[in-house]
Amino acid sequence: MNKFSSYIIATILVFIFGLSPNAAMAQASDPQGSGPIVAALSWLQGTLMGNVATAVAVMAVAAVGFMMLTGRMNWRFGGTVVIGIFILFGAGTIVAGIQSAAIG
Repeated sequence: MNKFSSYIIATILVFIFGLSPNAAMAQASDPQGSGPIVAALSWLQGTLMGNVATAVAVMAVAAVGFMMLTGRMNWRFGGTVVIGIFILFGAGTIVAGIQSAAIG
């Protein structure tokens, strides 16, 4: 089995087991005693999605774009960086879409 086939099999297994309705169902409320953890994660999310992260992402896209245009970086790797930034900032929308599809 070559590397590509094992990648395809792993992707299919993730879609079968990872996206099943039971795994996608979220709880309606937080468990008792999770207040400090939820507050810490909310702070982390605010930091990662705030002004500092936006400025760093803009500089990263500019640097990667400049390096791709001058031939110093592979276009595939540069595209991966840009797609990763889109996923990072679109994570809330992606999760909301998955939750609404799971609930029905």
